[in-house]
Amino acid sequence: MRSELNIAKEAAIEAGGIILNYYKADYEIQEKSYHNPVTTADREADARVKEILLEERPDYGWLSEETVDSQERLNKEHVWVVDPLDGTKEFIEGVPHFVVSIALVEGGQPTIGVLYNPVTGETFTAAQDEGAYLNGEPIHCVTKENVSEMVILNSRSETRQGLWVPYVGTFGELRAIGSVAYKLGLTAAGQADIFASLRPKSEWDICAGTCIIREAGGKVIDLNGNNISFNQKQIRIEPGLIAGDIQAVDKTYKVFTANT
Repeated sequence: MRSELNIAKEAAIEAGGIILNYYKADYEIQEKSYHNPVTTADREADARVKEILLEERPDYGWLSEETVDSQERLNKEHVWVVDPLDGTKEFIEGVPHFVVSIALVEGGQPTIGVLYNPVTGETFTAAQDEGAYLNGEPIHCVTKENVSEMVILNSRSETRQGLWVPYVGTFGELRAIGSVAYKLGLTAAGQADIFASLRPKSEWDICAGTCIIREAGGKVIDLNGNNISFNQKQIRIEPGLIAGDIQAVDKTYKVFTANT
């Protein structure tokens, strides 16, 4: 029997191929809600991922951004949590900051995480107690001693809205990058000290990335300082989150709480 990690990797790469077929090409764009677009690529990738994952594990539950939610998943021991194209706005703009995000949740926690950027070929993977990897090479969270030297990845939209203005000068660099999941992968790979969001996210945005961050030696908390559980009835992670090296997360949390 193939491992869940290999199944998830296959599904992510297949979905990535579908997405690449539409990248910088013609496709339909619709608005699910205000400033929340969905494209043909999102929907076709979602259908293919679901087909692969549930064909291999038909008894597992399913939670995806592009599928109508069913409360049946709450009674499942294993649940796939998927965002078939995290970073849709970047995809539309032709900015290569988007990934396929696939996680497996058991007992409220992600035990498998896969992120695949089809443009760059970056494949971030993790399995519980087996470490985290980027294209097969081990990765680890890193941090600098002082907050004033840390690189913090944040949201392009939050930056445009001015939400990060109070923190200019507090951190070494505020680096705005698209896709929540992609930022988690980059942070796990030591390309930044911290990823933080000042606004709520959904489970499918962060589930795979949370597994990868944890296996890379880091942690993920919400802005109230709590650990995060998955496959919940309420899928919104509020009011936001911090992820990265354990010490970096603790120091960043103190900065945020001092500003509230």
